[in-house]
Amino acid sequence: MRIYVAFLLSPLMLIQNSANASETTPTTTQYTQKTGTVLKWAGCGITKHAFMDELSKAYEKKTGVKIVFDKGNSPLDGSISGIQNINNGEFQLGASCRANIESMPEERNVYQVPVAWDAIVFITHPSNPVESITTKQAQDIYMGRVTNWKQLGGPDATIELFDRSGKLSGVGRNLRELLFANYDQEFVNVRHIVPSTGPLEKGIESTPYSLGATGISSAHRRKVKILKLNDKEPNFENIRTGQYLMYRPLYLVSQGANADPLVKDFVTFAISREGQDVIRKTGTVPYTDSLGLVMKQIEEYDVANNKGLFSTATEQELKKKK
Repeated sequence: MRIYVAFLLSPLMLIQNSANASETTPTTTQYTQKTGTVLKWAGCGITKHAFMDELSKAYEKKTGVKIVFDKGNSPLDGSISGIQNINNGEFQLGASCRANIESMPEERNVYQVPVAWDAIVFITHPSNPVESITTKQAQDIYMGRVTNWKQLGGPDATIELFDRSGKLSGVGRNLRELLFANYDQEFVNVRHIVPSTGPLEKGIESTPYSLGATGISSAHRRKVKILKLNDKEPNFENIRTGQYLMYRPLYLVSQGANADPLVKDFVTFAISREGQDVIRKTGTVPYTDSLGLVMKQIEEYDVANNKGLFSTATEQELKKKK
């Protein structure tokens, strides 16, 4: 299964990337001082909310180098921007909440270093009395088998499901990967399609009986209810230990060997003990705190793959047998 192979190799490549990072970036704690210098950064808002604001301020205090978010003239947004704008050379520093897709030429040549862990969470309007859903219920919602909150123990009201357009966003791709083991999974029950994560979260804030998926780091900053998944809260400890199942890495993105020395400096700072401490203080799990999650993800995906869970092909085969 192609998706399984890609998923299996990806965490192993991340470990290799981390090792490579120590070879291609300065290992000393003496960072380049460039007071007044500005580095332009593009990437996903979830990563920005998770740690980039605090990490960039700590780096500026240390070096005088200011990192600012600048989308420029690019129409790209989110993780797509954080990968493709680095690949094409428009920006030198980016961030992404998904791995690059090497089969796509516009994403092939970037260099990604995992620096933190995030979680995909399901959010709803604060007035909704439902507190928790299961992974099976989430699958059924997106497949159109569950369409009313009453089926989840809530009020008799239609589920106003929100989703981002396309399948390449960080949340959209990760959601399909983690929930269905199928990057191309079609969602059946979507009632509101929005262009990016920000409008999705705002829509759920203002729409009773709504539901959508986003990153925990971003969801914390909204007036929404964050649902438990399988009765597990997506808090720091549950993400760190893998008790909350839908976790994923957050990456810094650069041009690798061709990156500006200041970009290399910043990546080195992010993965240093000092940088990881900054990330931890934001409430986000540093990547180095939970390297065991990489192997845990492989094991869980292996079980899902061997059982043939969640794939559209398997579902069609079951229908034929009936």
